[in-house]
Amino acid sequence: MERSRDEVIRDAIKAQRGKDISKGRKSIFYVLFSRMFLILALVLLQLFFLFAWFYWMSQLSAYIYGGILILELILAIALANSDANPEMRIAWMIPIMIVPIFGVPFYLFVKSQVGNRLMGRKLKAEQVSSKPLLPQNNELQEHLRDENAQTAGLTDYLYTYGNFPVYEGCSYKYYACGEEFFPDLCEVLEGAKHFIFMEYFIVERGLMWDTVLEILKKKVAEGVEVRFLYDGTCSLFHLPMHYYKKMRELGIDCRVFKQVQPVFTTVQNNRDHRKILVVDGEIAFTGGINLSDEYINAKERFGYWKDTKIAVRGESVRTMLILFLQMWNMAGKESERSSYLPYLKFIKPEEEKTPGYVLPFGENPLDKEQMGERVYSHILYTAKRYVHIMTPYLLLDSDIRQALTFAAKRGVDVHIILPHIPDKWYTMAIGRTYFKELLDAGVKLSEYMPGFVHAKQFVADDEQTVVGTINLDYRSLYLHYEDAIYFYQSPVAEMIENDFQETLSLCEPITYDAYENESVWWKLFGFLFRFVAPLL
Repeated sequence: MERSRDEVIRDAIKAQRGKDISKGRKSIFYVLFSRMFLILALVLLQLFFLFAWFYWMSQLSAYIYGGILILELILAIALANSDANPEMRIAWMIPIMIVPIFGVPFYLFVKSQVGNRLMGRKLKAEQVSSKPLLPQNNELQEHLRDENAQTAGLTDYLYTYGNFPVYEGCSYKYYACGEEFFPDLCEVLEGAKHFIFMEYFIVERGLMWDTVLEILKKKVAEGVEVRFLYDGTCSLFHLPMHYYKKMRELGIDCRVFKQVQPVFTTVQNNRDHRKILVVDGEIAFTGGINLSDEYINAKERFGYWKDTKIAVRGESVRTMLILFLQMWNMAGKESERSSYLPYLKFIKPEEEKTPGYVLPFGENPLDKEQMGERVYSHILYTAKRYVHIMTPYLLLDSDIRQALTFAAKRGVDVHIILPHIPDKWYTMAIGRTYFKELLDAGVKLSEYMPGFVHAKQFVADDEQTVVGTINLDYRSLYLHYEDAIYFYQSPVAEMIENDFQETLSLCEPITYDAYENESVWWKLFGFLFRFVAPLL
């Protein structure tokens, strides 16, 4: 009897999981001679020479040191009057005031952002050229305004400042874990007829990626256009340095977003954290799941890996497609720039209208609009009954803290699920420094006992929800390129709420006693790192 695709994949996952757990630990020699270590060493060496040069200059002349002290005062006044959030100001004040001989030049170096300004101009040009291709449906917007003026205000904002229109009648599918998503991923890729566009933050060789790669090779042989974009940090941790060349040899058009180099520069600080898949202009995916075996639990890293994904069909695919092509053009040369029009012709509205409004959007760290944070804040400020959140990290700025605590204080059931097993110990230590303030306000906190939560989503009142790549930390909210999909009055909210409740059944509440009984050292590390959390 022939087995189904799901059975084959499940059996392969079980087999691979056993192999990967047995070979999971890397030797100290591997770490010492890895690309990551060598690049880090070279960057630290540059930092050492910079510091030594500044120190030597300060000893050379009292005038130079005096000039730095004057700059210190000017920068401190400028920071105090800047529009940066309070946490960012404090994080910069510490090195500027305590070690000005290093902090002042370092701040000036980072804020000059020559490379980032060039990237910003390039992205702005892409946004201007694609703006006519993302028109707002004014009739739909007015209909939404009649239903809920506050939500219409949010969609007005996202269109005015990001050019992200709202859609209706778009169907969806929600995946509560990687094991659910993987079979559909393979099926959608195998069914592609025209093009496959993929943009991912993490790609690592193993069962998941090897399976996907075999399908992509097959589709290329069939004449399907395949484009693959991955973030340059993969070259540090997961892929060979020039892996994109191998992909091109296979017929896959592949680009790397900001290949990490052993050069001390601010350009590498803004990573492409998006996870976008668009096939034939018919379907688009996003969410927390990357292309690596832990995301489908074929490899165990931090216990069971809880993650989610969302798929949309219909006109909302247009925004996801354009988000991909914008980043594709940013990652390539001007002579390799891709046109949008040849691919937009494949997008068609759904024949059967699905209830609700759908609004995909992107996060651009080079502008002053923290759209992810503002969407999250909007949900917290407008919720009436509950806001339920899953996030791997809890590094909160003052705006999100105020939104969370105010929602709880006015009677909204605010509940956050966090990992029990962290992937980064220092982010957990920082996150726990907010527990007392949140618990005092009535915010409920729970730990997912089986392992690690990597999902990034909000759901409120069975009518508002966001699924995407945006974490509750400074990197996602301020420094990374991100994407997400906002739903209003869509049945998907009920599905996500049901998943939250099922996940909650595997959690333990975080109480005052648990917080108070933590070690003094753990708390001390958390509070010390919290001061510089925006710079991590």
